[in-house]
Amino acid sequence: MPCSSTGYLSRARFSTWTAAWCCTTERRTTTLAQDILGYAGKRCVVMGCFSGTGEALARQLVALGAEVHGADIKRSPVELTSFTTVDLKDPSSIASGVASIGGEIDALFNVSGLPQTFPGEDVVTVNFLGIRAWTEACLPRMRDGGAIVTVSSLAGMAWLTKQPLVREFMAITDFTAARDWYTANKDRAGDPYALSKEAINTWTQISAPILMERGIRINCTMPSPIDTPMLNDFKQIAGDAVLGAFAKAKGRYSTPEEQALPLILLNSDAAGFISGVCLPVDAGLAGGLATGVLDIQKMIAEASAAA
Repeated sequence: MPCSSTGYLSRARFSTWTAAWCCTTERRTTTLAQDILGYAGKRCVVMGCFSGTGEALARQLVALGAEVHGADIKRSPVELTSFTTVDLKDPSSIASGVASIGGEIDALFNVSGLPQTFPGEDVVTVNFLGIRAWTEACLPRMRDGGAIVTVSSLAGMAWLTKQPLVREFMAITDFTAARDWYTANKDRAGDPYALSKEAINTWTQISAPILMERGIRINCTMPSPIDTPMLNDFKQIAGDAVLGAFAKAKGRYSTPEEQALPLILLNSDAAGFISGVCLPVDAGLAGGLATGVLDIQKMIAEASAAA
């Protein structure tokens, strides 16, 4: 508070100062409330915007005033600034896709993924190798202070307990060699979807301190099952009982919008000091399992009995 030479404010000066301070605070609060996410005019790239969470994400970004450039194997129904067809199994398609989008990037969203109904080699390629290569190709175009977020999964929540195996897989950057590694190590590697998501989580946390040298943040989310067309693929693999157990915390599956909004938050100005986080978006399921409040085997048994 400003003071006079005597150390005190006159009543008139105090009133004037208080009014000015309140006015300034009100303006700051109003500005924060109006644009806390800060997407207006920003250049955003969404990999995987054809359907589900990616489609919901792209629509919301457009509504927030962002310049949204999409990429996917199939054309997005969203009215975007541009759309580029990219096959994440093909390094040349990745390179040409980044070049086609061109320009600088403020925020990168990686949503693409394949379920286990596809060949395991394709699952690990699209879900990790392709996403990593796509991101690395985009990095030279990212503005300092930008942000990256990737959709992982609760299927990868044991990543910290499997570091030797995951790091062995991650050390291979050549697509063909990595696919060959998976084929030769299927028994050790286990479920290709889980492996790919464990790799995403590990890569996110390894990359965070390195990218912070440019002020670039990187995070990922770990969704519980989402009510999208891909849900039927997961049901074929895991069965209704397992998926039902993973949805029990909330009593239903997540919606695409409920998964899209945390992605938007993590890449926004509001999350400017958050990086290297693998965020469960699961209505408390991961926390319950980690602390023993929830018993997944009991939940699966209950779901099976109720089916």
